[in-house]
Amino acid sequence: MEPTYDQPIVDIARYIFHYEIDEADEKVWARAQLTLLDTLGCAVETAATSNECRKLLSVSSVGMTIPDGFRVPGTNLQVDPLEGAFDFGVLIRYLEHNDALGGAEWGHPSDNIAAILAVMDWLSRMAASGRLTHTGPPLNMRTLLIALIKAYEIQGCYQMRNAFNSYGIDHVVLVKLASAAIVSWLLGLTEEQTMACISHVWMDGQPTRVYRARDNTIPRKGWAAGDAARRAVQLALYVQANQPGSPGALSSKPWGFWARTFGATGFQFARPFGTWTVQNVLFKTMPVEGHAISAVEAILIQMRRCREIGLSSPMQDIQRIDLRTTAAADLIINKKAPLRNFADRDHCIQYVVALACLKGSAPEAVDYLDTSPWATNEDLKCLMDKIAVSPDPVLTRDYLDLDKQSLGTGVTIHLKNLSVLPEILVEYPLGHVRNPRTDTFLEAKFSQNMARMFSKTETAQIAGAVHCPDMQISSFVDLLARPAGQPKL
Repeated sequence: MEPTYDQPIVDIARYIFHYEIDEADEKVWARAQLTLLDTLGCAVETAATSNECRKLLSVSSVGMTIPDGFRVPGTNLQVDPLEGAFDFGVLIRYLEHNDALGGAEWGHPSDNIAAILAVMDWLSRMAASGRLTHTGPPLNMRTLLIALIKAYEIQGCYQMRNAFNSYGIDHVVLVKLASAAIVSWLLGLTEEQTMACISHVWMDGQPTRVYRARDNTIPRKGWAAGDAARRAVQLALYVQANQPGSPGALSSKPWGFWARTFGATGFQFARPFGTWTVQNVLFKTMPVEGHAISAVEAILIQMRRCREIGLSSPMQDIQRIDLRTTAAADLIINKKAPLRNFADRDHCIQYVVALACLKGSAPEAVDYLDTSPWATNEDLKCLMDKIAVSPDPVLTRDYLDLDKQSLGTGVTIHLKNLSVLPEILVEYPLGHVRNPRTDTFLEAKFSQNMARMFSKTETAQIAGAVHCPDMQISSFVDLLARPAGQPKL
């Protein structure tokens, strides 16, 4: 008798193959469409503004065009699905502007769209040219949204109660998990083969989170998710080539993932798989690590207070700034100088708060570059030293409470004249599902990002396409490509 796969592996495969998303649930589909557009806008923003990111694209196939390959949005590249998953993953993630989700583990469900879109577009073009016979689900917009919703849900349900960071594992393991499972389904693999692919995810060595840590933060954090998406596609293709899986990849002793890496208790889940995650992600209003968004909003409110009482110079007037925040924020972005690179800066709560304080507005991606005047600004460095960060148990509890999902940070300013500006607490910043201004903001964010490369007419076509369930994915991706030298229409 063949051994059965570990239950968490079985549960993912069952969800993918048997869970039906309610066709009448307009809120779920609308949120999926919105997350897709936001992710595309973030990728276009990166392609248009980041020289550092562009250097990473197609490094293994420079100058090559792959017939029937994936057309990487915002570029003139046409590459194989592995390279495409990496390239698009880097574009989505590099500027720290794509959606995010908190929990025991912090992560970015939109990272999975890189593998999903790359594989769907490649399959669509290969099938159209007769190079393969596609046996999976229809390669249309409705399937793309289903894949997005389910990838978000797999990653999100694992993030809620499983702190991979406690074991030194980077959260992109969940990108690899969700993407590998969904890509298996898209390729037309069986439920059994999908379980085999998932088992390979757990057999892989997983990246450590050292490149996000206080003393070792480097730009790898911007391409780690793309790397995970690429590996997910690779594992699914191996299984398509008849490679078997290991049913006990999690539970086997002494070499299974739980026994050797994660702890014998296994995974914990707060709820069964459904459609919760796509409806509860945090959309980024600014290119900063997500736990710092509330702090930036709060300090900007405090700066308005300062101006109202006649104070005009933060450096001259402020004695100390107290940040009361979550344990997650304290773990991930509480850093002391020196900050050595842009990846260090955008993951430092002291830097982004001091920057917003002096600048009078939210940080932008260019503010983190080594060439930015802020990177060497002495007033900013001095102000960083005046910022005290403390984790708060109440804010941490509300952050982990799935019914609240607070992202709270309180900012109190102590002035040199011994007066105190009382705490401003921001729990649901702009971009949070509970903030009533979020949807309007996202429309503006998408339009602004797309305008960097696309005309209003082109942008309207792209936005409209997500509402066309039968539209072929290759036709959709064609709208997103940017041939070299092509002007806006």
